[in-house]
Amino acid sequence: MTQIAKALLVDDRRQNLTALEAILQGLPVQSVAVESGEAALKQLLVDDFAVILLDAQMPDMDGFETASHIKRRERTRHVPIIFLTAADRDAQLALRGYQVGAVDYLTKPFDPWVLRAKVSVFVELWVKTRQLATQSDLVRERDNQWRRLTDAVDEATALLRSDDPEVRDRAVRMLEQARWGNTA
Repeated sequence: MTQIAKALLVDDRRQNLTALEAILQGLPVQSVAVESGEAALKQLLVDDFAVILLDAQMPDMDGFETASHIKRRERTRHVPIIFLTAADRDAQLALRGYQVGAVDYLTKPFDPWVLRAKVSVFVELWVKTRQLATQSDLVRERDNQWRRLTDAVDEATALLRSDDPEVRDRAVRMLEQARWGNTA
């Protein structure tokens, strides 16, 4: 079952969220829009995200505090955060964003095609990471199957050295079971 990548959009202004959703339209990503840092943290408890687009300047819990909480949680610390803010010309804000774990910091107005390209990269990385995890699980299961098969063959080989025909018959049955994958 293929899971679709999601982007968490966090901004206290509904019109900004609508604009972000429009910018991301057509990309292989599902947008989830929330209007506060608190709502973002709650959403991160129930969903996995490929990327977070986070407004730096919000009332109550600002983007920096929100990012700090995100990066402290084991489940979410590796989710890339792109800060978006209208506060330009302040290098200290950008530095603060990077200090709390942002991978990028864009000031408004920004080029929507640049944002689309950045989100696309993180979505692709998310998809590849999921594929690698699935492949890793398959390899681990295959290794376990080989280990069980090898153990069964080793045990049967030892039993075949017996002079007792019943013990040798048991060894043959074990090998037959192993041949058909019945080595639980």
